[in-house]
This record gives sequence, structure tokens and C-alpha cells, in this order.
Amino acid sequence: MNRYETIFIMKNDITEEQKNNIISTIKNHLNEKGKIIKEKDLGQKKLAYECRTYKEGRYYSIEFDAKTEAITELERMYRINDDILKFIVLRKND
Repeated sequence: MNRYETIFIMKNDITEEQKNNIISTIKNHLNEKGKIIKEKDLGQKKLAYECRTYKEGRYYSIEFDAKTEAITELERMYRINDDILKFIVLRKND
């Protein structure tokens, strides 16, 4: 298994319940396919540039261990969710 870090930005106007549903869906997928090492809610921040008419977003970071097959499904989940503005998945070299 490899170590990865993902950071995703959610819309800032979603409810707390919607935010928690998105996070729990992603965490459930990562726990099925690997192991979450640490996670952090980075809060609401101003975006560097406007994205889909949004100037602010809610940032969330998760560091995890998983096989490479899990990343493809994770990125697909990000793309089909309209409440996620941006995301990135990075492989960490420890």
C-alpha cells in the first residue's frame, strides 16, 4: 500500500448535514480500500480564483494508506458530486 493525501474543496453554501454526508462517504470508501491515518477540517477559505461562481470554499484534508485502485474510484466520486468544487490526490513519499 502507498501513502496518499487528498484535499477537496466543497461549496461554502452547503448545509452542515450535506458537508458531513460528503465527508462520511469519502471516509467510508477510504476505510474499505485502505486505512485513514489522519484527517483535518481546514475550514472555510477564500479561493485563489473564482470557481463555478464561488469565491470561497470549505477545505478538508485526509491522509491515508491505500492501493492505487482505490484512487480511481475516489476521483470518480469527487467528479460526480456537484458539491465538490476542486480536489487533488497526492502520493506521499515517506
